[in-house]
Amino acid sequence: MDKIVAAGTWVEIYSVVLAPGRRAAQIPDDTQQVPLEMRVKGYLVAPAHVGEEVEVVTPAGRRLRGTLASINPAYSHGFGAPIPELTAIASEVRALLRARGRVR
Repeated sequence: MDKIVAAGTWVEIYSVVLAPGRRAAQIPDDTQQVPLEMRVKGYLVAPAHVGEEVEVVTPAGRRLRGTLASINPAYSHGFGAPIPELTAIASEVRALLRARGRVR
């Protein structure tokens, strides 16, 4: 049996917002065939086990319900690899701003 997760723990919840077939008519067919899912990170309101229906409070103060999916989840998104063209332009923009007295 898994351990109980304490109230106040940083967690991630999961919920299906719209089931397949309930999605908007104007979206592509392949998108309509999958559920619209929600994953939200927040602080657990009451003690619970992973897999149970729970309520969380987000850092913005929203209270949301969903299935407890993970404990202490990491952020896994990123902005991808640097774009060489933008890296080169950055120094040019700084030089222009410096010449106009906008930056040091």
